[in-house]
Formats: sequence, structure tokens, C-alpha cells
Amino acid sequence: MIVIMATGDRAELQGFLKVLPPVDFCCVYGSALHPNNREKSTMVDYILGVSNPEQWHSQNLKMNKNHYASWMAHLGGAKLITEIADEIGVGVHFNPFVTWNDKMFKYGVVRMHDLVQDVLNWERFYLSGRLQKPVQILVDNLDIENVNSANLRAAISAALLLLPPKFTEEDLYAKICSLSYMGDLRMLFAEDRNKVKKIVQGQFDLFQLKYKPFLEEYEAKEFLRLASSGSHQKNISQDCGLSVARSLVNSLPPMVRSQMGMKLGEKKKLTESGRIISEVLIGSREEAAKCMQKVLRRTVMVSSTRQAVSSLLTVGAVTAVRYLSNKMCKAWKSWR
Repeated sequence: MIVIMATGDRAELQGFLKVLPPVDFCCVYGSALHPNNREKSTMVDYILGVSNPEQWHSQNLKMNKNHYASWMAHLGGAKLITEIADEIGVGVHFNPFVTWNDKMFKYGVVRMHDLVQDVLNWERFYLSGRLQKPVQILVDNLDIENVNSANLRAAISAALLLLPPKFTEEDLYAKICSLSYMGDLRMLFAEDRNKVKKIVQGQFDLFQLKYKPFLEEYEAKEFLRLASSGSHQKNISQDCGLSVARSLVNSLPPMVRSQMGMKLGEKKKLTESGRIISEVLIGSREEAAKCMQKVLRRTVMVSSTRQAVSSLLTVGAVTAVRYLSNKMCKAWKSWR
């Protein structure tokens, strides 16, 4: 689902890409993307997918040396940047506080293979979490938007497992939005306590567009029922039976199911297409939800910690402290 923007806004966002080496995928995310969000960020956030990060950074260092920490540009180079992102971080290198055309940008560079793996398997549940929220896709040479459908279906399945029998559309999108923040250490001290609520309320129409096909799919399967509430959102009731819970778990990514299977047990099952798959043994819906939540929380905790250490090493202490200070300032204001 591509966010529809004014032609001028889209052209302006695409303009920044002209000062960078070519990419295979690019999306813009965050509050700066949407003019209806009152809490607009001072930075515009990009995710850039490339086939070979080391080659890309090598070219970008020649074009935009000032985008990198001075010591990294002079001593480390593209090889060290990529090694730190891969070995210490989660495969993404971010360059924040990049100034261009009187605006501030932050862009993260990731290997296309790693992006696809995270979208399909939630191996690190980092960029997949970003793509569960509204984004503006500017470049998509490998049809990541279509690949991301599996990510969105998994996100709505996970959220439904964690929700009560009756809830609103806003509750659903808030739960989806919160999945990738569970276990994130930054949420304890460096993020706005109302972040999820602001994201959903500021981009509610975009969430509706993004998840409408999956709500209709699950309504057709009688997993849930939608009812008009008199407002712009719907009231939702879901079947909390064990058979539906099993179907929701089967819609989760392989990595999540595998870890749940290690905790709850699993059995081999022959599908209609003749494939043999592993099915998680579920004693109750509550048991499945609790187990899934633990798996996701641990995954996010590890990924967010690794990425924080990687960023500290690659962007430099001064920039890292500046970025963290901005985050903590927002967090502090939200707690007042």
C-alpha cells in the first residue's frame, strides 16, 4: 500500500535521493511524512535497500563524506561500516542529522537480502516493524510492497491474539504498532510514552488503507466481524476459539513459529499442496498469546540493544548523544 501524497511533496522526497548512490528500495517513514500529524519530527526518515552495502557506502563516501562520522570516513571506510552493521547491529547503518535543501534527514542503509528476510521471517523484527506502519515507497525495484503483504498479515494475526473478544479499529492498529516496541529498551527512557497513540491517531486513515484487505480477508473467514460505530472507525468482535487461534499462529512468520514450537511443542502436518510443515501445539489461546509475546519481546530487546551499540560506534559519541538527547527530551515532555 503506497501512501498517496501531493505531487510536490513526493518530488521533494525523491529529490534527496539524487544526491545519493542508486538504491533498489526506498521508503520514507515517521511523523515527518504526514502533514496531518501535529507532532512532526524535525528529521525526515528514510530506509534504503541496496544489493551491496559495502559498495554503496564506498561510493557514498566519495559523494557525501560529511554524512559520516569523521573518524569512520577517514579510518574505517565502507568495509568497517558494513561489518559493524552486520556483526554488531542488525544489518542497518544509519546516518542521522544530514542537512540538504534546508531540511534534516536520517537514512538507514540495509542489504536487500536482509530486508526481505526480516520482512518474511521477523528474524530481527526491526525493519519489518517499520513496514507494518504507514510508509511512502519511493523506489521499489524488487516489489517489496508485494512481499510485505506477508508481514502485514502476520502483524494483524499477532495483534488479534493479544486483543480481547471486542475492540475498536484504533485498538487494533495500536496493538499492531506496539508489536515492534515490545522489549525495546528505549521505550523505558528515550521515547514518548504516548508514541503509539500519536502514531495511530495521526495516521489513522493510512492504517485503514493499509490493513483493509486483511480485515476483509479475516471477516470472510469468519475470524472476526466488523460493525459500524457511527464514527470513522469500526467496532470489531473476534472468534476466540482454539481453531481460530491455531490459524492465527500459522500465519505468523517461520522464525516466530519455530521458537514457539520449541517452547510449546510441535507436530508435522501435511498441507493440501503436499508440503510437510511444523504446527505449533496450542493448549489454549492465552497460552499461545503469552508465548508469542515472550518471543517477540526477546527479539526486539536483542535487536534494539544491538542497533543502539552499532549506532554509537558508527555515528560517533557526539552525534549519538545529540540524537539520544532529542529522544529523551520528547520522552520527558510526554511524562510531564
